[in-house]
Amino acid sequence: MNLNQITLPSIDVKKATAFYTSLGLQLIVDALPRYVRLELPDGNATLSIHKVDELPKGNGIIIYFEDEHIDALVKQLKTKGITFISEPEDKSYLWREAELNDPDGNAIKIYYAGNNRKNPPWRI
Repeated sequence: MNLNQITLPSIDVKKATAFYTSLGLQLIVDALPRYVRLELPDGNATLSIHKVDELPKGNGIIIYFEDEHIDALVKQLKTKGITFISEPEDKSYLWREAELNDPDGNAIKIYYAGNNRKNPPWRI
């Protein structure tokens, strides 16, 4: 199996599209204002966004984008006006992460885990 895409709900698909393209994703399907699909700069997965009248309640979605040069990427995104909740920091589970939210409040973690993503020392 391969992960094809993840679809996010959005109140304002146009605003969400602008946000994700500023992160470096490329728009490949444009059916605004109801739907878009974006391609990630690395790998084959895509991210789509669809229009909803109301966002889901409770614990929401967390999106993880991995980049080996996390500190440089966060610095670059800040120059584009992207606001981060937390700066890159080393976590106890051996990942380096920075946190932010998209315009609809979906949580995003930009991280680098290297080999520890699938093979941490405690892997079974």
